[in-house]
Amino acid sequence: MTQTQKILVTGATGTVGRQVVAELLDRGHEVRALTRDAGKASFPAGVEVVEGDLTEPDGLAPALEGVTGLHLITFGGAAFSPLETGPRILELAKSARVRRVTVLHGGGPTPLEDAVRAGDGVDWTVLMPVEFMANALEWADGIVASGEVREPCVDRLSAMVHEGDIGAVAAVALTEEGHGGQEYVITGPDVLTVGDKVKTIAAAVSREITLVELTEEQAIAQWRAAGLPEDVIGFLLMAYGDTPEVGRTVSGTVEKVTGRPARTFTRWAAEHADAFTKRS
Repeated sequence: MTQTQKILVTGATGTVGRQVVAELLDRGHEVRALTRDAGKASFPAGVEVVEGDLTEPDGLAPALEGVTGLHLITFGGAAFSPLETGPRILELAKSARVRRVTVLHGGGPTPLEDAVRAGDGVDWTVLMPVEFMANALEWADGIVASGEVREPCVDRLSAMVHEGDIGAVAAVALTEEGHGGQEYVITGPDVLTVGDKVKTIAAAVSREITLVELTEEQAIAQWRAAGLPEDVIGFLLMAYGDTPEVGRTVSGTVEKVTGRPARTFTRWAAEHADAFTKRS
């Protein structure tokens, strides 16, 4: 166990941020969670909750006092726009003597990540997870209502990652030496098709689930009906039709960094079985 440290986690109410908080607590560290509305935030006992907005970095100075590590996201504000405030955030972090910074990769180049990579005086680590296992929650309503999953490109491959493992890699990089200047691609332990995922969920809930393969046209119509923007639909068509190699290759990062194997989709499905059996 490393010496107890205090870490500031931004994006702490998000899918990954909550896991970073949980992992740090499990490892015995102190956590300060940044949120834009502390009154609406719910965290485990022992977490210090502070209000702040990454789009207004000058207000972050008090939150940075006394912390040794900082976890950052690349988008901020109510509209989740790419943050342009990276240089100022890094300046404040260095003034506060923050030693280590992790940044959750946003899927492509972003101003904040560029600022982190260019910064000196802190050990930075870029976290680059592939598809989240939590994406399977998008199927929950269809499974509950009709016992179906309706998807295109069902043979596409994914080395999808448990969100807890992203949090675990972040927690190590934020509290231990040897991770500065690293870019970590974070995956699960297996490469799965859509059919593999559906079978795993079916086993977890002890129910037959039918996989219906959609044509591209049917998929586009379904996504539009769900309100997805056209640029997101275009990205999904590209990613599903020709998944980049990095998204379908097991990296081994979780075990290398944390010392234990990456968590399986079977485990994730068991942990989230209620989502596929109860109406939201």
